[in-house]
Amino acid sequence: MCGLLLLMSLNVGQSLAAKEPPKLGYRMTQVSSPVSAPDFILNDMDEDPFRFSQLKGKVVLLNFWATWCPPCVREMPSMERLYQNFKKDNFTILGINQMEDGDTVFSFTGQLALDPTFKILFDRTSEVSRSYKVNGLPTTYLIDKEGMIRYRAIGGREFDHPEIEKIIKQLLIE
Repeated sequence: MCGLLLLMSLNVGQSLAAKEPPKLGYRMTQVSSPVSAPDFILNDMDEDPFRFSQLKGKVVLLNFWATWCPPCVREMPSMERLYQNFKKDNFTILGINQMEDGDTVFSFTGQLALDPTFKILFDRTSEVSRSYKVNGLPTTYLIDKEGMIRYRAIGGREFDHPEIEKIIKQLLIE
């Protein structure tokens, strides 16, 4: 009987541990041959058009995401903290939502501990994600002041991690 109870409690413990999500990463892969980031026009939360090329001269963290994507949800607060840390330094973040509507995203952001203040755009047809060769969500690019893709990450990240902040600081002084 004791053996059975021990086995049952081990199974419960393993089940609880299995439900704990994996930690977010913090590494971004440097692109071996930087390429020009494709230009695009997408609507923002107010349905106003926004052209990516107007950000030339800024370092841009471009994040493709969706509300139904668990790692996207988990990384959103760290993106907001990163934005707050660097927004005065020629740095910005664009969150490009995939195939959802403004009401869904507005409802989602209202439930977050940190409401995003960076710009959220809508790629309802995934045309922009195809031009960036996005194969999974979340996918993130770091783009330098000249509009060149310099770093890439697939999967959730802790964006306010010192290693990512170090990369951004380097891109800002180049």
